[in-house]
Amino acid sequence: MEDFLEVIDLKKWFPGVKANDGVNLTLRRGEVHAILGENGAGKSTLMKMIYGLLEPTSGEIRLAGEPVHFRSPREAIQAGIGMVHQHFMLIPALTVAENVVLGDEPGGVNYNRREAVRRVRELSERYGLDIDPTAKIAQLSVGLQQRVEILKAFYRKARLIILDEPTALLTPQETRELFNIVRNLKAEGIPVLFISHKLDEVKEISDRVTVMRAGKTVDSVRTADATPQDLANMMVGREVVLRIQKEVAKPGAPVLQLEDVKVRDKAKNLRVKGITLELRRGEILGLAGIDGNGQFELADAIAGLLRPEDGRIIFDGHDITHLTPAQRTERGIAYVPQDRHADGLVLEFDLVENTILRDFHKRPYSSGGILRRKPAEDYTKRLIEAFDVRPPQPARKASELSGGNQQKVILAREVSRDPIMLIAAQPTRGLDVGAIEGIHRQLVRLRDEGKGVLLVSLEMDEILSLSDRIAVIHDGRIVDVIPGDTATREQIGLLMTGSRTNSEVASS
Repeated sequence: MEDFLEVIDLKKWFPGVKANDGVNLTLRRGEVHAILGENGAGKSTLMKMIYGLLEPTSGEIRLAGEPVHFRSPREAIQAGIGMVHQHFMLIPALTVAENVVLGDEPGGVNYNRREAVRRVRELSERYGLDIDPTAKIAQLSVGLQQRVEILKAFYRKARLIILDEPTALLTPQETRELFNIVRNLKAEGIPVLFISHKLDEVKEISDRVTVMRAGKTVDSVRTADATPQDLANMMVGREVVLRIQKEVAKPGAPVLQLEDVKVRDKAKNLRVKGITLELRRGEILGLAGIDGNGQFELADAIAGLLRPEDGRIIFDGHDITHLTPAQRTERGIAYVPQDRHADGLVLEFDLVENTILRDFHKRPYSSGGILRRKPAEDYTKRLIEAFDVRPPQPARKASELSGGNQQKVILAREVSRDPIMLIAAQPTRGLDVGAIEGIHRQLVRLRDEGKGVLLVSLEMDEILSLSDRIAVIHDGRIVDVIPGDTATREQIGLLMTGSRTNSEVASS
């Protein structure tokens, strides 16, 4: 196949940081080429240079054999490059068609709505995107919004598509649908750059994979020629344990008891419909379910971010149903929330301010109401080193970190407070295999120290790998609780859809 994109010895240096330090890459027509690397490996910086968001310090980019130097995304778009960002750039109040044609409307100032709808519907059907051009963005799921971003690229005649961490916010079903779309693009001869850290997805969808580490290209290989273990080791630069080995749990007394808990979400919809459940010291209880079945509202209610409509929450023998989040924190509850931006971090604060967010009013971080920067900074440096936060700069704003490194900061803050119980909601979302290995070790360590861990995850492998018991939630209710060491993917999958398992049917 002919090379469509060539990246030759590309470098991008910021003050004190070599984000890209000699990256080489080729992308062929009709190829899905995955870019794999740890958080902070330089993947996003590379994509931003290809898309014109950043200018290279040195090196060359060639498109269809010709050198290009993009000074803005507009120039990259005009050259036929489309990029779907991890965080979508859509206007919720507008329709699908209005978002797609924005800035290049048919009819110009005399906007032709009917023609816009026709063009978007035609593109949607051609590429198998299956979306209503008249629907409002605010009414669409994350997966459908992603399709709108892809349509935007094709409306502007994209000849190459960059997908930046495209499955980070998708459900398993939406991921399968996205992969079907990618296969359609490949069949059309359109090359796709697929940026990811998920080994199973890279193996499934890509033809070749380029591994990056510390801003450099480690190697480019045919995906079929490399095992997940090979790719993981290349990413991290050492032997990586893909499945954490752990001793048999030794559960103790209950640390958390939920008694017929009912919870409404912020829109006043009843999402948790009477859950009774128990978490014991010294165990990891996995809460498995398809997204949208009430698991994250339940986690928020336990942490105090949502108030139960009915029922009781008993923690460490005390009724905490009406306590504030701060009071629950003081009693020993730590929380890694699903939405790290809304509930986990203050993005405009630096890492020092974020790591002491729960304790800024205490010694040694403050005295007489005045923040003492030196002890707070020393504490942050220790956490940065222990959890491998990159770049290791305490004064860096949280907003300037990659999503995976933001997640590390939250986990470091919560775990370092020596909690009695940790609620971990999507704790490894957006993290690479090396970081996932480290976080899984932390969760098992907490369990072995006699803490209770409630793991709320949409990742089936994570639930099966870590959980001592698995509670399956469907439509706001617990369908079953089963031992983690005997659970299978098929069994959990059936329960997640509300179906009865073969063993249940046989016993009835």
